Amino acid sequence: MFASSPVFSTVILLLLSNIFMTFAWYSHLKHFKGSAIYIAVLVSWGIAFFEYMLMVPANRIGSQVLSLAQLKILQEVITLSVFIPFALFYMKEPFKWNYVYAGFCLLGAVYFMFYHKS
Repeated sequence: MFASSPVFSTVILLLLSNIFMTFAWYSHLKHFKGSAIYIAVLVSWGIAFFEYMLMVPANRIGSQVLSLAQLKILQEVITLSVFIPFALFYMKEPFKWNYVYAGFCLLGAVYFMFYHKS
């Protein structure tokens, strides 16, 4: 069954993990800008706890069928896929074509990392 596939499970867990990661790393810039840095750090660590609760199992499951390098590239693609909507819609950053160019570069990285020369 597709839902029990290690790659599918890894992608879902990485996606969820990255949502927590992105909020942990960047939402304090919007919500805790005027707060003491230790408050922002503690809140970010609290959010990051959930990131790790998803990231560690994702990497363990993914390592059954993917190389370490493939896991990393997959992580980077998911990170950019989560970050861009976060930046545009949550943080209200203006659209930049650099996001598209970075996406194309990552697609190239995916191709080379997953291409199996026989």
